[in-house]
Amino acid sequence: MECPRCGSAARVMVKSPVGDVWEVYVCETCWYSWRSTETPVIIDKFKLDPAKIGELGVIPAVPPLD
Repeated sequence: MECPRCGSAARVMVKSPVGDVWEVYVCETCWYSWRSTETPVIIDKFKLDPAKIGELGVIPAVPPLD
């Protein structure tokens, strides 16, 4: 399974508890998740480059906990 947002490998995170109705997939590179019952719509300008994910800042920045 390929992540629609960054193109990295994704895995099955959870399956439906009754029957084989749905699965939830998660990418361990960008943490995008989606269900098998939906078609992910990712606009090309919002796609992530896996090599640059580590360089992305946290927005908003977490303030110091003093």
